[in-house]
Amino acid sequence: MRWVLPEFIQDVLPSEARTIEDLRRRLLDDFHLRGYQLVAPPLLEYLDSLLTGAGEDLAQRTYKLSDHQSGRLLGLRADMTPQVARIDAHLLNRRGVTRLCYCGSVLHSEPASLSATREPWQLGAEIYGHAGLDADIEIVQLLARSLRQAGLAAGRVDLGHMGIFRSLAAMAALDAAQQRTLFALLQAKDVPTLQEFLAAVAEVPRRALLALPSLYGDRSVLAEARAVLPDEAGLRLALDELERLADALSELPLGFDLADLRGYHYHSGVVFAAYCGNSPSAIALGGRYDYIGATFGRGRPATGFSMDLRELALRIEAPAQAGAVLAPAAGGAELAEAVARLRAAGEVVVPELPGHDGNWREAGCDRRLAFVDGGWNTVPLEGG
Repeated sequence: MRWVLPEFIQDVLPSEARTIEDLRRRLLDDFHLRGYQLVAPPLLEYLDSLLTGAGEDLAQRTYKLSDHQSGRLLGLRADMTPQVARIDAHLLNRRGVTRLCYCGSVLHSEPASLSATREPWQLGAEIYGHAGLDADIEIVQLLARSLRQAGLAAGRVDLGHMGIFRSLAAMAALDAAQQRTLFALLQAKDVPTLQEFLAAVAEVPRRALLALPSLYGDRSVLAEARAVLPDEAGLRLALDELERLADALSELPLGFDLADLRGYHYHSGVVFAAYCGNSPSAIALGGRYDYIGATFGRGRPATGFSMDLRELALRIEAPAQAGAVLAPAAGGAELAEAVARLRAAGEVVVPELPGHDGNWREAGCDRRLAFVDGGWNTVPLEGG
């Protein structure tokens, strides 16, 4: 059947498309007022550029194809963040702080969940050039503001820190392959398998790593973590940064999950996820990724977040749309002036087509222009 789409790929119909577009305009306009400049990376790039360095985490999610012109492998982007990092590092080449934002479709070879699309509409914001925690605070606040702008409130913002994982993995003397396995087990919070995997690790890091999946909850988790984790410089720094975030973001419903890890090659510091309602899936993800630009020639400090506008649109109640006005096919200059006035006032005016015998209500019309009382005025649309 030629009209059947691939699994987890969907058309976006008018009402949903309008909601997505309204969200896109509203959020990007708000970013603009806060100094975030819009960039638009290409849909596809050479594969080695998309997957270099931190992009390795995207390898399994990236569609690959051959370029008939160069013979090289191309990739359809699965995430725009590495592309934006390339733009900052290689094209803009600025010395100071740069705030960038973006919005466009990405393509995943596998859906993130059974209810997810393989073609998210990714919107995000990034800060480059500032290594301090103030940039992370700004980004989390911007995320929370964006959800409010969309008509949602963050039910919970969970914070974690990659520094905790990296410090404990180093203490456990694990090689790169073992670290990737450990990372996956902690992400899954698979404690029984984790216990088996860590059986040969020294007691102190083993006990600390086994404690991570249970270090989840409110701010008291940070005090608990200081009590059960080793007194080591990297761990102290990570917990200090989480404490400072807790102070600066006290107006938000914060949670702390020290085993909530993402982006083994990607994130380098604070990571966060925002949840709304009762959904177990995050509505937005973000964090610090200071090393990603190094593969493009400049390793600039960076932090940011992204969300899927299609998923966001599904979680909000679409505003009621005013009905359109049907305009006759012919009526001279006075009719044209009346149509122009309505459109200038924000009304949708649909031109009638001669000989059409369908239902104009299907096109959204609930009124029509009629010549009454000596001029062109709107009247209710009767019938179709």
